[in-house]
Formats: sequence, structure tokens, C-alpha cells
Amino acid sequence: MAFKDLLKEKLKDVLSSEEFEKLPAGFQKIGDIIILNLVEDLVKYEKEIGRATLELNPSVRSVCRKTGIITGRFREPQISVIAGSEDTVTTHIESGCKYRFDIRKVMFAKGNVVERSRIAKQVKDGEIIVDMFAGLGYFSVPIGVLSKPEKVYSIELNPVSFEFLCENLKINHIHNIEAINGDNREEIDRLVSEGVKADRVLMGYLPPPKEFLPWAFKIIRSNGILHYEDIVRVESEDEDVSRVVKDVSDSGKESGFEVELLLARKVKSYGPKTEHWVFDFRVV
Repeated sequence: MAFKDLLKEKLKDVLSSEEFEKLPAGFQKIGDIIILNLVEDLVKYEKEIGRATLELNPSVRSVCRKTGIITGRFREPQISVIAGSEDTVTTHIESGCKYRFDIRKVMFAKGNVVERSRIAKQVKDGEIIVDMFAGLGYFSVPIGVLSKPEKVYSIELNPVSFEFLCENLKINHIHNIEAINGDNREEIDRLVSEGVKADRVLMGYLPPPKEFLPWAFKIIRSNGILHYEDIVRVESEDEDVSRVVKDVSDSGKESGFEVELLLARKVKSYGPKTEHWVFDFRVV
């Protein structure tokens, strides 16, 4: 039986027939925590819906609901617990990698699973990699687990994300990644002054960090690979893809590089009539 039908059965004495139709058809499960999206009309029943969801999923520790969009400088989620434990630190396992974090403090885009694995599998043995906006290790962890780089410099400004990044490197037994708590611009300037050159640079962050491109080109070596992300309008896909290529190309030219587009791919829907896309460039 589908999740929505099971909820209806559990809540038959609580909700009206009209309200039944507004119940969520599914949920997002991260580690041992479930996150629900509830329409405004059902928020007054959040505790009942939370308890019912918990009863239907005995392996789950907490049920939460999204209370707003991701906001702030550090892209913090807005999530509240509606049933179960108030402890929202969990360990999510994906592609053989462990990610430990607090879902109320750190964003985790579960829909990017293919992209995290794809990039890790591209890494060649012995590469030097710079992961800008490393977060809790979204890309650094699978690179460390699934490939054999010589060294990864994982840079993250948010102290909460950085703490979980360090913890995730430990629980995944990764020893060739240097976690750096700081601003990408300052830390890349320092690394460049120490003679570091990267074979691969990751800019896995949305909204797109276009103003940081000069630092990506500052540390990447010729023939290196740059991974970039942007938001593409559904109605203007070709135009927007061309815009992204031009943004990256123009920045590269200012640093004395040309870029070659290797891949442009949709990851998932991002918002109304917008999509999250990834771009791979060869820097020459």
C-alpha cells in the first residue's frame, strides 16, 4: 500500500476526506530521519501526521517537516521536529560513503547522489584536487572513498559544516584530504603561494559562485578540469547554457586560459521553471 494510503488509514479519525487528499504522497529519508513537506492546511495536524509516520516506519528515529526554504549565508535549512527524538544529528550512507551531520543546521541535497558518484569516478590516480565550498564533504568524501587522488584540499567557511567535514573524514577513514576552515579566496591565495596547483577544481555550490571563478583559475593547472554549477531556466535552456559557458570562458580569458565545455547536464529541478545543471570544463 502506498504511503499516502497508509497515512489515510492511520488518520481516518483525525482528517476530513478533503484533507486526506492533501497528505504528502511520499517523504525524504536521510539516515534515520524522515522529512515531510506539508501544505499549510495540514500544519495544524503536524503532530498527528508525524506520529503516524513514525509508527509506519519503526526504523526511523525522528520525523520532521520543512518550515521554509534554505536561507542565509551558509544556506541553512528550516526544519522542525514533529515526532520522535529532538536529536537531529544523523548518519546517512550513500554509495559506500558515510555523511554525519545535523539536518537542522546543514543542508544535504539527496538528489545529487549521481553527481557525487560521477565526479569521484572521474578522478585519476595521483590527482591534486581543490574542493571549493566543500560543505560537510559532499564531494570530498566520495572522492576520498571511491578514488585515489594524491591530495584533496577541502575548503569550507561555515564552522558547523567544517566540524562535520572533519568528522566525516574520520568516520570514512580518509587520510589524503586536508580540511581547511576559511574563505576560498584567502585560502587559495595561500595555497598558490605555497606552490599548489590543482588538476581538478570543484565549485559545487548554488546559487552559482561566479565571483569566485578567478580563484579557481588561479590555482588550476593547464589541462585541468573545472566542475561548475548553475541554475538554468527551463524556457531558455539553450540561452542559459550559452550564458554559463560565456561566464566561465570570460573569467578564464582574464586569467590567461581558454576553456572547453566537456559536459552540460541537468541534475534536478531547482524551483519554478528552473533546473540545477552541472558543467565540466577543460582549462587550457
